[in-house]
Amino acid sequence: MKHIASRDNAHFRELKKLCHGGREQRKSGRIVLDGMHLIESYLERFGLPDEVVVSETGAGRAEIMQCLENRPEMAVTLLTDALFAELAMVDTPSGIMAVTALPRCGQGPDHSSDAVLLDGIQDPGNLGSILRTAAAAGFRQILLSTDCAQAWSSKTLRAAMGAHFSLDIHENSDLLGFLSAYRGQSIVTALDAATELFTVEIGRPVAWVFGNEGQGVRPEVSKLAGMRIRIPMPGNAESLNVGAAAAVCLFETVRRRLV
Repeated sequence: MKHIASRDNAHFRELKKLCHGGREQRKSGRIVLDGMHLIESYLERFGLPDEVVVSETGAGRAEIMQCLENRPEMAVTLLTDALFAELAMVDTPSGIMAVTALPRCGQGPDHSSDAVLLDGIQDPGNLGSILRTAAAAGFRQILLSTDCAQAWSSKTLRAAMGAHFSLDIHENSDLLGFLSAYRGQSIVTALDAATELFTVEIGRPVAWVFGNEGQGVRPEVSKLAGMRIRIPMPGNAESLNVGAAAAVCLFETVRRRLV
């Protein structure tokens, strides 16, 4: 176990840059997993991360101790509590984080499988919520447009609660090209659509398209979708948060398939 007690240490400076810089993460092709839940989810799917970083206090916690003892071959760096707090991305540090290579999809998008297409989702919290919902609803294939928030940022990872590791996430995707070649039904949500969600047939496979928090789905993307629907809202709200809208649509798909 490597022990670091000085903020002048070169490895600590590298870790700090990585923890607080999305650009550095993209440049290096590495991600940071903060907390036991994310780390355990990664271990279950991919095996050992490149490095685990633990605070002195965290190393004494039973859950963290067990994780480290069960995997003696894992590379571990021990930091003083003060140094770990400088890396932490939340007010209350978890005591453990992992650094590892960005998981890559083994192949390109599948034009004959269920999919969730995200067009310009800007908020990492919304993006993470949608990823978590998609995983829960059994939608594995996720395509993000080039202007979406970063799928593997620390904020998105925290919001998704480990969902990333059961999904095939395709960033910087050509949504127009995918929809043009898609061999299933494609549905886009739109506030001004004439057709209501609960009245339409939902095919198999289906590609759901959800858009930017303020502007919705781009017109050129919406035009290529086979169907436009709206979620009926008998109350006073003008619209739903995109994460809530995605949850309604994806689980309505689940409900139909269980009937």
